[in-house]
Amino acid sequence: ELDKRLFFSQFYMLFISQIIIALIVILSVNILEFEQDKLFIIQMTAVCMVIMNVNYMLLFILQGTNRIKEYAQITMMDRVLYCLIIIFFLFFGVREYKLMVVADVFGKFICLLFAMYYCRDIVFQKISTFYLSIKETIDNINVGIKLMFSNIASMLIMGVVRFGIENTWDVTTFAKVSLTLSVSNLMMVFINAIGLIMFPLLRRTDEERLSHIYITMRDFLMVVLLGMMMLYYPIRVLLMMWLPEYTDSLMYMALLFPMCIYEGKMSLLINTYLKTLREEKAMLKVNLIALGFALILTFITTILIEDLNLAILSIMILLVFRCISAEIYLSKIMNISVFRDIILEIIMTIIFILGGWFVNPGMAVVIYALSYVTYLFIKRKDILSTINNIKLLLKA
Repeated sequence: ELDKRLFFSQFYMLFISQIIIALIVILSVNILEFEQDKLFIIQMTAVCMVIMNVNYMLLFILQGTNRIKEYAQITMMDRVLYCLIIIFFLFFGVREYKLMVVADVFGKFICLLFAMYYCRDIVFQKISTFYLSIKETIDNINVGIKLMFSNIASMLIMGVVRFGIENTWDVTTFAKVSLTLSVSNLMMVFINAIGLIMFPLLRRTDEERLSHIYITMRDFLMVVLLGMMMLYYPIRVLLMMWLPEYTDSLMYMALLFPMCIYEGKMSLLINTYLKTLREEKAMLKVNLIALGFALILTFITTILIEDLNLAILSIMILLVFRCISAEIYLSKIMNISVFRDIILEIIMTIIFILGGWFVNPGMAVVIYALSYVTYLFIKRKDILSTINNIKLLLKA
């Protein structure tokens, strides 16, 4: 049902625009006479930009039309190809970073070819079908630029604090903080994978049913995410055995692990709903406000008082603030009440952080497990209702 002539025209307009930008970047860095390593990296970034941005258009078409299998194959292929090439290099003793960068770009190019094949009825048409669809381009940019700046602001919320830590403390300290963030972000991979199917599902749903589905999905998600927090304890033990020199940095996991709750809810539910309801402007506003607070907190914690613990804790505070602000706005649009649930989740987060920071691991896991059981008891009616609703949704 897609207007394939329009998509064909938009695809090649995007392709041409990316080539122009890439050429401008490559010519600029050559004129400015960067050192060879930087010159190579920027040039390869420009090439990668063309491949990735054109590929993303096709991937989003696959996602939006619910062709999740093809979307997943292309996404996985990118990383699998890269890993195989890197293993091949390492096996034969190749340590040249430039070849590794080229391998990454090559893997992405192969994925683009597969994406073009899956979307061949859009990509491969007669040249005569092409036309300059300027109005569509302006409409797409108008929506897309809000989402782009929203995503950039979202990344910078955590990024600003990391820059502050890197600037104030040494590389070793920054590496230890980065390890903790990487472990926490690993949990997000699984959550984001579920999110891929949510958007096309919600776009096909009647708007009157969205609030009912939101409450069902929210209750289910929070039970799972709060339960997943129990994984912190075995993960911490395994990392202490595997990386004993990083033992002191694993304490920070107690501060940052709950980001899975708020980032998971933000990514899987709130952002998906805001996009479904065409509230791109609200997403941008929430992220920009949180970014403003990030700049203030980073200045206070890393420059004025130079407290690493508070700097790391500020990441968690910012993510909680952003998630709650966005959800309150969304709940007003859908005319639902989530205040009690927000308070319960904050209490669970505080118990987890205090237990992980001040109490020995054995006692901390007992305290959190008891708190989780109490949470399930308080939410028992909602959970039973959610189970019944999910059964009905699956039947439908």
